[in-house]
This record gives sequence, C-alpha cells and structure tokens, in this order.
Amino acid sequence: MAGKSFFRVACVVALLGPLMGARLYYDSTVGDRDLLEDASGVVSAVLAEVVQPTTSVILLTDVTSSASAIAKVLRRVAAPYGVGVFQAVPENGIGNSTRDRFSEVIRQARKERLMSWNVCVVLVSEDPAFLTTFADVALRGRLLVWATKLLLVTSVALQELRAFLGSRWVFSMMNAVVMVLQMEGLLQKWDMYSHLPYSPAGPQLVSVATWTPAEGLRIKSGHGLFPEKFWNFYGATVNVTALPFPPYWSVLEEPSASSPGRYSGTDFLLLEATAEALNFTFRVVPTETWTEVADRVVERVAFLSPIFHNVLPARLERYEFSFVYEFGSLDFSRAKPDLQPQWQSLYYPLSHAVWLGVLATVVVVPLSFYGILRAMRSRDATGHAPPTSPLTLGKALQEVFGLFLGQNLSRVFYSSVRARVLVGAWLVFSLVVGTAYRGNLTASLTLPVYPSRPETLAQLVLVADRITMPSYGAEFKSFFGKSDSPVFKRLSELMHIVSSVEEGQRQAILANQAHLDTRRYQLLHIAQKFSNADGTTKLYIGRDSIIPGQSAWPLPHDAPYRTQVDRCIMAVIEAGLYEQWSHNLLNEARRESSRKQREEQAKKQEEGNGEEEETDSSGSGRAKALTIVHMQGPLMLLLLGLCAAAFVFVVECVVAATSKSVRF
Repeated sequence: MAGKSFFRVACVVALLGPLMGARLYYDSTVGDRDLLEDASGVVSAVLAEVVQPTTSVILLTDVTSSASAIAKVLRRVAAPYGVGVFQAVPENGIGNSTRDRFSEVIRQARKERLMSWNVCVVLVSEDPAFLTTFADVALRGRLLVWATKLLLVTSVALQELRAFLGSRWVFSMMNAVVMVLQMEGLLQKWDMYSHLPYSPAGPQLVSVATWTPAEGLRIKSGHGLFPEKFWNFYGATVNVTALPFPPYWSVLEEPSASSPGRYSGTDFLLLEATAEALNFTFRVVPTETWTEVADRVVERVAFLSPIFHNVLPARLERYEFSFVYEFGSLDFSRAKPDLQPQWQSLYYPLSHAVWLGVLATVVVVPLSFYGILRAMRSRDATGHAPPTSPLTLGKALQEVFGLFLGQNLSRVFYSSVRARVLVGAWLVFSLVVGTAYRGNLTASLTLPVYPSRPETLAQLVLVADRITMPSYGAEFKSFFGKSDSPVFKRLSELMHIVSSVEEGQRQAILANQAHLDTRRYQLLHIAQKFSNADGTTKLYIGRDSIIPGQSAWPLPHDAPYRTQVDRCIMAVIEAGLYEQWSHNLLNEARRESSRKQREEQAKKQEEGNGEEEETDSSGSGRAKALTIVHMQGPLMLLLLGLCAAAFVFVVECVVAATSKSVRF
C-alpha cells in the first residue's frame, strides 16, 4: 500500500454501499489547499439536482485530494446506491505504465457503471496532464454513455480549458459539465460550463449555472444544468462514410471541390430524412474499402456510416449499431439452368406408361386387322365376296398407321361389320391420343420444363464448385467457419473473395458457381446488368436466405447522438417510406434496363445485322420463336427418316439389279 502503486482504489460500493451502511476511502498526503474540500458544497448542490433514487456516484480524484476532503464530500453526498471512490497517485508524470494502470481503474469503474441503474461521475483535478489522460483512457475504456453525467471540478483557467474541452470527445460530446473555481477576494464562486458542439454560433462553451455559498446553485435560463446537445445541429456539417452499394447507396456524381456530389439509394434517402429532421448537412469522407469505412467510424472521424451493415458479433467488438431498420438477408444468385438441345423432345409430352400403352395398341390392332383380312380372303375363296385388294400383313400395318397419323380410310373395311367396329374404335383412339399428344407437344416446346436448380444452401454446397463474395465477405467467411453446422463449414471452404458483385455474378454465369450478397443489391444489379429486354433474367436468387440477419448503421461505441438517430430511423420505417423507396428504385432500374436493350436492338436492326429474329421478342403479344433447343427432336427424326429411306432405296436398287442380271 506504499507509494509504488499508481492508483489506490478507495472503495467501490455502488451496489453494496447501502447494505454495508458505510463509505470508505484511502488516505494520502496533500498540499495546503484542497480543491475537493472547497468544492464539497457545490458538488453536493449539483448532485442534489441530478441524483435519482437509482443513482450511484463514482468519485475520481488525483493526489491533491486528502482523506478529510473525501470524507467531507461523502458525508454530504446522498447517493442512494452508494459511492465508489478512486484516487490516482502518479509517481513520475504520466507515462505508458501509468496509462496502463489508469486503464485498469477505468475498467473497474466501468464495471460499477454497468451494475448500476444510473451513474454520475465526479472528476476532481487541477492537473491538465491528468485530465488529458482521463479523457483518452475513459474514451477507450467506454466509461461514459450519454445517460452517465460527468461533473469535472477544477481550478484551471477558463481560457486554458476552452481549447481542451473542445478537442476531447469525453468533454465536448458527452453529457459533461465543468465547474471552475473563481476566487473574488475571499468570496468563493463556482461557474459551471457545458461545451455545445452544435449551436447557432457553432461550437462554444456556454455558462449553465453558478454557485456561491450565500446564494447556492442558480441555473441559468435557456439551458438545463446538463443541456441536450443533439436535438438540433443548427445546420452543421458532419462527416459520414459510405461506398457505392446499390440500391442502398449509389453515386450519381462524384464529389469535387465545387460540388459535394450527388447520391441516391434507400439509405441515402434515409440519411437525408434524418439530416432534415436533425438539421444538419453531411459530407462523405473519401474511402477506398469497406474496412476503411468502418475504421473512420471507429476513429470517430465519421459521425456514422449510413450504409447497410449486417450485425455480426465480430463487428460489435469494434463499433455499435443504430436501430435495426432492415432484416437484410444474405442470399445467393446463380445462373438459370439452360435448356440443352435434346432429341427426346418428341417423347416428353406423354408418360412412359402411355407410350407403352400406345405401343401395345399399335401391335395388337394390326394383328386384328390382319385377322379380319384373312377371314375376308377365306370368304373370297368360297365365293361369298370378291377380292378388292391384296390381303397381306403389310396392308394391315399400312391401314393402322395411316389412320393413326390422320390419313384417309380404305374402303376395303366397309364390307365387314367387324372391320367397321374396329376402324371406329381405332379412329376414336387415334383422335384422343393424337389431340392430347399435339397439345402437350406444343406446351412442352413453348413452355419447356427447366432442369432442377438448387434453392437452399444445403443444396447449393453440394453442387457448386465455388461461391464468391465481395471484399467484406472475409468477415462472413470467418463467421461461417466458426459454426458447428457442417453446411456452414462447407460454405466457408467454398467461399472466395472477388472484386465486385458484377464480377461474381459474371463468373456465376460462365462457371458452376454462385455469388453471395444481399437480396436487394443482387436484384437491382441483375435488373441492370443481367436481364433481357422482355424482363427475363439470366440469374435467379435462391428461395431460402442463408442468414436473414439484422442490419443497421455503424456508429462509434457509446455515441451520444444514437437516440436521436434511432428516433428518425424508426419514424421513416413506421411510415413505410423505406420499403416504398426500395420498390421504386427497383422498378426504375428494370424499366431503364429494358429501355436500353430495346434501343440497342433497334439500332442493330437499323444497321441490317439481321439479328432481330434470333433475339428474344420484347413486344407484348408477339410469339416467341422456337429454337434448335425445342426442335432438335423433329429434325433428328426427319434426318433418321431420310437416312432410312436412302438405305431402303439403295437396297431396292441392288435387289432390282440382281434380279435383272439373274433373269438374263
């Protein structure tokens, strides 16, 4: 407990103080005048204004505060949930070792804040170096949030404090009030100031209250003791970071020295509505990668990043998020399976069982006809009926197949009742089967059944060779790799990083792979780059989402303006504007893509390339031309028939020549 330690933690009783019935402190040697003892009256007066039934107080002092001064303050402070006292004892200035120990104490103080309903931090020091260290360490250690009130007690000159308070996030942006001692002869007077980063006159230090032993605490009109800082930005310009990510954020005109740039997209419109409600303008900080976008937010160079980000555990370690305004699903896009030319196109209209039944009938019916013909020939031999034609099995086959294909009837069958009945049944059968076949054939040719395609992640990882994702996909690859699910582990193994969504989708068309990204982003890009003039697309989006996760805007940790930003986002979402913006942008992109393709087709037609018949028709009501994909079966059947006819012709010629030579 000797002088080697940097901090002496006197007591942390934020929760245990009321139960223990005591508040402890640690003694130390100080100078002649004790600032904390002088400030005991004003501190107790201010705490009386802000302390609530659930409030704890953290008292942080440097070596200049004596045990008696701390005890005097503790006796006068009525914190319902106790007081935690931390006293700093620097040895030889503020160094790295000192800063590390200071960080440990801030960590302990933050634990007390997290265990308390409400906290007020009282910081007492006359040393500018100590205050600087506190500002840096408290910011990194996340000691303060907007609900935490910070009361700085010091006797440093006001002129020296102005620049210091304006340059430190803890004092300029957080809910902080500075109490400065002003000695007017023997009269002790305390002036209280708050730094307003946004006001009609710009950033300024404003006086909010005064305290004297005679008059007590007097809060000035126009400002509360702890004024609100972010309900109105008074037209100030704030920095944001974003990269093109349609339909959420698109760059219409790059920013320049004379122009701030022009943007569009659902998140841009949401930011524009937020800026109008809070009365600020924004400047997009130039960045090259998505990592830089997040880094500028973490460094507090940027106010926020108004762009769609999935909420991931790894990201929460670096920054926090606004109100979740979008349940952004991560989906995969893949090339639609093409119809390959197939000679079986004539076979598809009927099922296997129907074809077997038809085959059986075309075997049985000719035999029945042949039996009837033999009976008629027998009658001719006995003189009952004259012969009208050769009665052979070939003739029966010709009649059956002729009727089946819609040829005329032969009169030979009308001389027998049995033949008439059989012909009538065969005609009805041929009519029904032929009509059904032609109808299904027409439907299968014009509306063919496409090959099966993967619609879920489990199906995708079984068939895909690669799965691509843009640069920010490295976080998702790591996230999926840590999963216990074999499907997600396999997904992590297949994932590869590409430069852009256009490159990923282009590769998905050329190879057996898929591209991962948000659904709306991919739908817009497919409509712009990979759609036809008639509205059909070359890619499809899987039915099931991979992770339908929450999405929001990245903000710095413990951003004091998050409440105001969340309020504006919720108002836009509840009004249904965000969904309507997205719907309008997607429809506009589709119309623009169709218009451009129609113009290109018209230009090609004017140039006489003759390609208009090979391209898909874009006019409504025009029939879609059948291609070789649909007609390969009939063409192959015709080719086989020609080959068979040529073979028979050659055989007949050979037989005729042989017979002639034998005859002679």
